[in-house]
Amino acid sequence: MKFCMAVIAVVASVATSGVDAFSPSGKGFAQAPSGLMVPQQLKNKEGSLWTPNMVAGGAERAVGQEYYEGAPIGPPPDLPSLLLHNRIVYIGMPLVPAVTELIIAELLYLNYESTDPITMYINSSGTTTAGGDAVGFETEAFAIADVMKYVRPPVHTVALGQAFGAAAMLLSQGKRGFRYSLPNATIQLHQPKSQARGQASDIAIKAKEVAANRRVMCELIASGCSKPVEEVIKDCSRVRYLQPDEAVEYGLIDQVIENGDKRMPTSPAFMNALQ
Repeated sequence: MKFCMAVIAVVASVATSGVDAFSPSGKGFAQAPSGLMVPQQLKNKEGSLWTPNMVAGGAERAVGQEYYEGAPIGPPPDLPSLLLHNRIVYIGMPLVPAVTELIIAELLYLNYESTDPITMYINSSGTTTAGGDAVGFETEAFAIADVMKYVRPPVHTVALGQAFGAAAMLLSQGKRGFRYSLPNATIQLHQPKSQARGQASDIAIKAKEVAANRRVMCELIASGCSKPVEEVIKDCSRVRYLQPDEAVEYGLIDQVIENGDKRMPTSPAFMNALQ
């Protein structure tokens, strides 16, 4: 009975004091517009409260979670966020839906941040694995290609490692004159592969869609290479490997970047932002 009376007393005390009972007490904290109590150190020079920056990565997202002697503690900024802060988009996996979602989100964000060029590094086997097994759909690559043309900033493309199939198509969709390849990259052209299973009628429907996707992909490559569509369709009818110099001659890229050709700034922008 005494325990129940004690619990009732605690509940009544909380009810009378409201949510302020759980707010940080003492000096050194201020209330953000969202209602979150944050340290006074997070105030800007003009007096307004600091707001998180999406591009700066995980460190800024840790605000309001853990502090030591008034200083926020959190994980360091993740590498994709640091690259994004320098307007770099890196495709390093096959074009599956999760990868496409991230790439499109990064392009759309950079579109509204600035009109400065975006550099897209491509090291991908496209919609297949390196062994040729289908893992994605060509519509994933079409979505990225459409957004590359939709955003205001020009997208510069750089091939490294491998750019197979749909990834080679994305390489060709960079801004004309700014499509590059590192000296030991391999570029491959091939047809889309069907993942159709089931009844014959379903397979026939899927085959029709695969043929349409092949046409679209070849049209995009043809527009990037300034070649007739029928010629590109013929070249993609069988697997065709292109070394960087051959890709330049084909019109897929504009230039091979030699090892001594330094095109990126030596001082990352995020280091200046942290100072």
